[in-house]
Amino acid sequence: MVVAQNNNTYEPKTQEIAKQLLAATKENRSFLAQMRDQMRWDDKMLAWAMSNPGLRVQLFRFIDCLPALRSKSEVARHLQEYLSDESVELPSALKGMLNFASADSMPGQVAATTVSTAVEALAHKYIAGENVQQVIKTIERLRKDKMAFTIDLLGEAVIAESEAQLYLKKYLELMQQLTEASQSWKTIPQIDEADGQPIPKVQVSVKLTAFYSQFDPLDDKGSEEKVSDRIRILLRRAQELGAAVHFDMEQYAYKDLTLAILKRVLLEEEFRSRTDIGVTIQGYLRDSEKDLKDLIEWAKLRGYPVTVRLVKGAYWDQETIKAAQRDWQQPVYNDKAATDANYEKLTQLLLENYQYIYTAIGSHNVRTQARAIAIAETLNVPKRCFEMQVLYGMGDKLAKALADKGYRVRVYCPYGELLPGMAYLIRRLLENTANSSFLRQNLEDRPIEELLAAPSPKNTVSDLAAKRAFPNVADTDYADKNKREKAQEAFRIVRGQLGKTYLPLVNGKYENTSESFDSVNPSNPKEIVGKIGLLSVEQAEQALKAAKAAFPQWRKKSAKERADILRKAGDLMEQRRAELCAWIVLEVGKPLPEADGEVSEAIDFCRYNANEIERLDKGYNYDLAGETNRYIYQPLGIALVISPWNFPFAIATGMTVAALVAGNCTLLKPAEVSSVIAAKLAEILVDAGMPPGVFQFVPGRGSIVGEYMVKHPDVNMIAFTGSQEVGCRIYANAAILQPGQKHLKRVIAEMGGKNAIIIDESADLDQAVAGVVHSAFGYSGQKCSACSRVIAVDSVYDTFVNRLVEVTRSLNVGNAEDPSTKVGPVVDSKARDRIREYIAKGKEEAKLALEMPSSEGGYFIGPVIFSEVSPTATIAQEEIFGPVLACIRAKDFPEALQIANGTNFALTGGLYSRTPSHIEQATAEFEVGNLYINRGITGAIVSRQPFGGFKLSGVGSKAGGPDYLLQFLEPRVVTENIQRQGFAPIEGAE
Repeated sequence: MVVAQNNNTYEPKTQEIAKQLLAATKENRSFLAQMRDQMRWDDKMLAWAMSNPGLRVQLFRFIDCLPALRSKSEVARHLQEYLSDESVELPSALKGMLNFASADSMPGQVAATTVSTAVEALAHKYIAGENVQQVIKTIERLRKDKMAFTIDLLGEAVIAESEAQLYLKKYLELMQQLTEASQSWKTIPQIDEADGQPIPKVQVSVKLTAFYSQFDPLDDKGSEEKVSDRIRILLRRAQELGAAVHFDMEQYAYKDLTLAILKRVLLEEEFRSRTDIGVTIQGYLRDSEKDLKDLIEWAKLRGYPVTVRLVKGAYWDQETIKAAQRDWQQPVYNDKAATDANYEKLTQLLLENYQYIYTAIGSHNVRTQARAIAIAETLNVPKRCFEMQVLYGMGDKLAKALADKGYRVRVYCPYGELLPGMAYLIRRLLENTANSSFLRQNLEDRPIEELLAAPSPKNTVSDLAAKRAFPNVADTDYADKNKREKAQEAFRIVRGQLGKTYLPLVNGKYENTSESFDSVNPSNPKEIVGKIGLLSVEQAEQALKAAKAAFPQWRKKSAKERADILRKAGDLMEQRRAELCAWIVLEVGKPLPEADGEVSEAIDFCRYNANEIERLDKGYNYDLAGETNRYIYQPLGIALVISPWNFPFAIATGMTVAALVAGNCTLLKPAEVSSVIAAKLAEILVDAGMPPGVFQFVPGRGSIVGEYMVKHPDVNMIAFTGSQEVGCRIYANAAILQPGQKHLKRVIAEMGGKNAIIIDESADLDQAVAGVVHSAFGYSGQKCSACSRVIAVDSVYDTFVNRLVEVTRSLNVGNAEDPSTKVGPVVDSKARDRIREYIAKGKEEAKLALEMPSSEGGYFIGPVIFSEVSPTATIAQEEIFGPVLACIRAKDFPEALQIANGTNFALTGGLYSRTPSHIEQATAEFEVGNLYINRGITGAIVSRQPFGGFKLSGVGSKAGGPDYLLQFLEPRVVTENIQRQGFAPIEGAE
């Protein structure tokens, strides 16, 4: 390694080289060329986007949608809808073009043609060709200018195994075609040789995750096995052809596993001596310096260099938003200058280790490239050990200036059809028009000193998360190896506790019972998770008496005292998170990431309801002169909570802690098959400080003990989540006034849904397919919010269903504990048999599009998809609660909305659309309690998406929302006349 230099050592030379390069990129163009550019609509659109932030957002949204539009009328209509938004200040040229009365009119058609042509021209600026023949022409043009290339096959998301296999096949064919074409290329020493060594003329860039559709850091071993096999095939063929391969870096979640896989494969004897392979480091990541240092140490061990392509990073917006939404630490620098400073530090680190690592500087920033050259020349870095890289269409002038100075320049050339290339195009447009972009600042003729100044970071941190009223707890990030290992350790600990007995908790004591129930692992029913003591009617009566006796003292506790117990419970849940997740996986067969999300929801319920009771406890003052008016709340009395098995921890917690913090004494009767998890909740509430009699854990037979408590005259309210049949029976029984009962019982009942997702003609089908698959088959469709109907408009129906089937076919079905599993078991044999009956009915009513095989040994049912389902079919009307999806064809969007509303339920619904008027209409007319647009319909988060529906989906306000606690409280008004003998203080009077 070269002795590290002081950062300032390279600054004078950096400035000198940068000024030369900047001058070379600012060559004067002819008056005619400038006039021609001013007349081009694609250039006009970019200029407008840079000068108007509102137009920029709407214009890019329209461009994102454009490839899905199938006629000029659709293009004209969407253009008008997007750009007529109130946030957009239109340039006069655009305003005139959009002033047509009808999308079918001649002016509308002209507008559609003009803008479509302009967007296509924009795409061709950044995409090197739509097919191999066009790409080869581009390459040959680049080589005439003494520039090398690397080719990237466009297409962001590989979500089906057939697509992953096709991706590999396309790259094998691409390398073959490029190699054949290269036979006629003359050797250009500047780019094809260095220090007497030949450099491969052909290079391709690939994405690791595209080799396996189920690539998942949680399943690190399974993902590595699948991906490594395909990498080996690619590298062997590349060696036969004499082609180089570079591995791109994608989203942060995949980084660690991507690097780990590549390090292991490239240490194998077969590949260890290869020097024509590259990896990528993203400078905007906060941990990129550590990653690079690790990579250098690995390269020393390997003994042969690989190339490190250093880029700033292309997913900044996505990474920032994702981290804020998930309450994770920001993985990226939030200040552009901090990224630039880090990039320069990494550049120096790379070039000072040129004996072990080849460097590729990927940047369009003149200062950044100049900095690399200054370091390389100062250290006499051999030409083979570094090169400069730019994106096709982004840094053309800089690339030419570098090539003219004799440096090896490689142009990153994406190719492919416009539709899969749209995400790439949008990222390039965002980069070109961002205020912080060097390219934009250079175009704006900023002072040279400002353009070339050393980056001065502000060390800011994004405040996106801080802007929220309620800070949700973060889910576990299983991309972190330490957290994966902690999860596995929790399974080992919990397995050592299987088979224990859990007794009812009555008045602070665990009571023996005459009857018990074995709760089993649905992935392996021979495995007993725990033995549950079932309460008798006599013991239920004791529990109710204990609650009645404890109520006077509990209601007197201050709101803060009760809230603090909930906060303590939330903290205990966080401490026991990994263990609680393991119990959920083993008792109800829920895969680990979903179990983890459930624990987060339970913690949020504790903390949110603690905050809410303190808010409500302040009451409201409506005072007048001479009179005070206080609006206050008091608890109801005794609450009975009947919780479901499908969210055995989160929903049980949400209903129970809401009742408790409101000052009610509460009895928790869980579903029998999930009683062990409920027992763990009971342990936590007791440890947090819930007094005897205030909270009681009362497992028992629903038809006997449950019904007895529902009808009991001392019960003031029932909070229930479960089936419509049971919910309606509870509602009816609670309405009957029992002897000695002095109140009407309040019932909160969430009773499921027949949830639909609509796919319209403008939908992003990649996004829609992934969202529907997750919503329909996550936790085997056993969520009240799960998608059980998908309604696609006729123009996209066949394409959508075919892709849906292929993606679903790629899901791993099996034991919930297996990290590769996406679809686990259903909860018990009753559920399995009931679902099988619906599948048999579906085969009579509709066309079977997919029926995946079921694993042996557990209560498994593979995903089932029916197509051409009638909107009135049994499988389109009744809640199945399993991995069964009905696909319904609609003529157009209005009919799709009518079909979606055509059931007795109104819980959740979804819409995939990029048509503003459709989104507006669905918002107003889609009859659901929770409507999700352009995302999956499951996974409501406390405070962000309070959850609950209407019609026969239930009665009561939304859990996790500002009205929920009111249901557990009785409002009162106290009015006092404060006049004495005609005198009362009047505020403000002397």
